Amino acid sequence: MAEPDTVTAAEPHAPAARAEEPITKVSIIVSKGSLEGIYPALIMANGARAEGIAANLFFTFFGLDAVHKKRIEHVKVATVGNPGMHIPTLLGGLPGMSALATHFMGKRMEELDIPPIPEFIEMIGDTGAGMFACKASVDMFSLTPEDFVPQIEDIITVGDFYALAAGGHILFT
Repeated sequence: MAEPDTVTAAEPHAPAARAEEPITKVSIIVSKGSLEGIYPALIMANGARAEGIAANLFFTFFGLDAVHKKRIEHVKVATVGNPGMHIPTLLGGLPGMSALATHFMGKRMEELDIPPIPEFIEMIGDTGAGMFACKASVDMFSLTPEDFVPQIEDIITVGDFYALAAGGHILFT
């Protein structure tokens, strides 16, 4: 058995392996269209860029709402089926619950000086982070390049995303 601080070929993910090689690139997959699904990706991408780490964001499925011109201003907290809300599903499904939770989260984020999604997307784009929409999801939802904010560089395939991510770390939010 290997010593706790020793990394073997079978354990490339061990903490000691990461400590020796600095992270130079991250690719973040955004697949959820809720406030709690989008913000972690934006915060991680912004933090990566602040540390000089290259960052790419790949928006797929409902994560496309974060960069969709008509939906970007209307992203809400998911109150049904969200165990992190710590409320019964029945209460989460009441009319107005999602809007109320979104309002309170928005106020708290404003107090913490966390920008709204449109401003955050613009800020991250200005840092040079790459932002891409998933071609399969764009086709599935019958979207066009005109549906997206200008920070979306391209609509790419999963294979294109893997090529962009090569040599870096892939993160799911």
